Amino acid sequence: MARKTILVAGALGLIGRTLVEHADQDPEIDVIGLGRRKPDFESRARFLSVDLLDRAACQRHLSELNSVTHVVYAAWKTASSRGEEVAPNLVMLRNLIEVVDQAAPNLEHVTLLQGAKAYGSHLGGFLTPALEGDPRHMPPNFYYDQEDYLVDRQHRSRWAWTIFRPTVVYGFALGNPMNMTMVIAVYAAISKELGLPLRFPGTDAAYRALCQAVDAELIARAILWAGANPRAQDEIYNITNGDLFRWSRMWPHLAGRFGMRVAEPQRIPLAEFMSDKGELWDVIVQKHGLRPVAYRDLVAWPFGEFILNREFDHILDTTKLRDHGFDGYDDSFRMFDRQIEQLQRNRIIPS
Repeated sequence: MARKTILVAGALGLIGRTLVEHADQDPEIDVIGLGRRKPDFESRARFLSVDLLDRAACQRHLSELNSVTHVVYAAWKTASSRGEEVAPNLVMLRNLIEVVDQAAPNLEHVTLLQGAKAYGSHLGGFLTPALEGDPRHMPPNFYYDQEDYLVDRQHRSRWAWTIFRPTVVYGFALGNPMNMTMVIAVYAAISKELGLPLRFPGTDAAYRALCQAVDAELIARAILWAGANPRAQDEIYNITNGDLFRWSRMWPHLAGRFGMRVAEPQRIPLAEFMSDKGELWDVIVQKHGLRPVAYRDLVAWPFGEFILNREFDHILDTTKLRDHGFDGYDDSFRMFDRQIEQLQRNRIIPS
């Protein structure tokens, strides 16, 4: 197998970090990670801090990366409105691709990460199960602008692309608060410290809607598969664990995993009610000898509140991905068990 060099933008995010750790296990893969902070884990990867919004900085730092064969773009810049997200996220992708395209003569594949927002999941209920060919919703949506740019650029280049649309991603990454595993784990730890049962903080309708999850590990495997598989060239794929669940069945399982009683749902606005729990978290950290991660860096409560209050089925069809040869899957109950154990083992939450 020819040696690969993968450039990962957003290398310390939930998907990027998992991909870096997964690729570390393959001695035939070299990884260059782009991120705005230093990694908090051991890795063979080379890490660079580059402001992708700054074309001159990209030229300085990326124009020497002539060994890159694969690019994985998992970076994202938030903004105060959906319309304001478009320009910076498009500029970041363009700056990276255009500099690396010129610098790396052996560039053969670009992977772009999107999500269910491509179907309008952030706007409310959408047609399910969602198919990759479903029509777009009314813009703005920076996914569309990035996708159109990538397709147009590829027509004038020699590389192929693959786009993945994962459902809600669960995994392990510090400094990336938009991680539902961390939302649930920290919420459970605080509830337990207060002597409360584990109460689902969303609506009853959300408790009973059908959901899907995807482990970041599964996405990492799919990214590596796509980068080596001709069938995946210039294709868009939904990706999930492959199963379905309702919080009404998952929540009692999680309560048992945390050694807690479960209680019926009660709508709790997490962004408001969890905003004053920083001092309590410091007490939990001291009491259980946890790693001193700042409370504000652990969890994005508005994100958790949004996910746990979705009152509609959230289902992506993954037939196309399986039909094209990717056979990975996971059991979402086992995924939660595994990730909670990882958080406990790494002293992020109490055992």
